[in-house]
Amino acid sequence: MRLGVLDVGSNTVHLLVMDAHPGARPLPAHSHKADLRLAELLDADGAIGPEGIQRLVTITADAVHIAEDKGCEEVLPFATSAIRDASNADEVLKRVREETGVELTVLTGEEEARLTFLAARRWFGWSAGKLLLLDIGGGSLEIAYGMDEEPHAAVSLPLGAGRLTAGWLPGDPPAPDDVKALRRHVRTEIGRTVGEIARFGPPDHVVATSKTFKQLARLAGAPGSGEGLYAQRVLSRTSLVEWVPKLAAMTAEQRCSLPGVSEGRARQLLAGALVAEGAMDLFGVEELEICPWALREGVILRRLDHLPTA
Repeated sequence: MRLGVLDVGSNTVHLLVMDAHPGARPLPAHSHKADLRLAELLDADGAIGPEGIQRLVTITADAVHIAEDKGCEEVLPFATSAIRDASNADEVLKRVREETGVELTVLTGEEEARLTFLAARRWFGWSAGKLLLLDIGGGSLEIAYGMDEEPHAAVSLPLGAGRLTAGWLPGDPPAPDDVKALRRHVRTEIGRTVGEIARFGPPDHVVATSKTFKQLARLAGAPGSGEGLYAQRVLSRTSLVEWVPKLAAMTAEQRCSLPGVSEGRARQLLAGALVAEGAMDLFGVEELEICPWALREGVILRRLDHLPTA
């Protein structure tokens, strides 16, 4: 069957169309992205303004038409932290429902972490042993740990790259004192969760998902997207520590010239790097591997698991 996943995230609205069947590997058939950056469109009260709502409605309607054109039997629409944390979330969801017919399911942070963990487990398999998963989105950081398909622990922290950039790094390049303050904040927030994860013992394999981690790995010398889905991509803490001060000294325009860094994510990359560095340091991770599958694949896999068997 052909399924569509409509992911309304903090940075983009992403429609992923996949040919999927129970017991088989889902195969991507089409991908459509539109920049939204909701995390940067919140007003002083934490509400998404009229411009942001209208952009979301328009982009969602376009995605629905594309899904129909691509022959999707079912579209699984969901939203993450940008809408989850908006003070006017109910109003936003109502507008989207009334004007597009799409009923967005708002995932909790824990659900987001668990579904992303499921995707990573299916990708790496049982032989990977105990997995520690890190995922940096636009609005939140997800951390999950476990031996099975359901993690033993799953947490979500308000440490997304877009959220932190908007709230902590106004300059371009940012002021050194702002970078130091954000570094302290990130490590304090992550530090509160370390004990919850560490009590299960050291992981056998550490993996990361998200555009932020992919870009950081690319800067550290990992293969580009042209090398294909199955090329191994790793990120070492040593490389990350070297890159953080370089990124802090650059403007967003200068970061755009770096390999693998897109214009839409360049401004957020420093905040994402500080979160990645803090997480790897506090969890004692020397190297992690990038997982090609993430939340969208986890949503599809969970849907397939609930289909009736013939």
